Amino acid sequence: MSEECFICKKHKGLIQTAGELIYEDDYVYVGHIESGGKPNYLGHVMIDLKRHAPTLADMEPEEAKAFGLIMSRVSKGLKECEGGEHIYAVVSGNAVPHLHMHLVPRYPGTPEEFWGPFAVYDSPNARMGTNNEVIQVCRRIRSFLEADGKSER
Repeated sequence: MSEECFICKKHKGLIQTAGELIYEDDYVYVGHIESGGKPNYLGHVMIDLKRHAPTLADMEPEEAKAFGLIMSRVSKGLKECEGGEHIYAVVSGNAVPHLHMHLVPRYPGTPEEFWGPFAVYDSPNARMGTNNEVIQVCRRIRSFLEADGKSER
């Protein structure tokens, strides 16, 4: 853990974020993005590697398996539970050098000029919401993952 890393602090419970835990295992943590008290774009989910590692290239094989699998499962949940017609996946690492992926749904009816992982925020049909609405999104996706996990066995 890095003492100054925002994501490491979040995993230690030192920073409160929007919504509730969606999923966690030994390798990854999944939650909703935090918008600093402003309305949240509903369904903008973050997948964090639990171990402090800066990039995709720094993952161990078991971490990569867990990361890829949960990326697919959460994307499916965003489509099925939240009605996303396309799910953008972005790893940047410019602001926070701890591996994390943004999953951002594009909702039906989004004009093409607002297509893109962060352009959707400015769309006239952007689904913005309060923390209570974020909590409901987190619960729906968590329930989807729990049900989907049972069907995989």
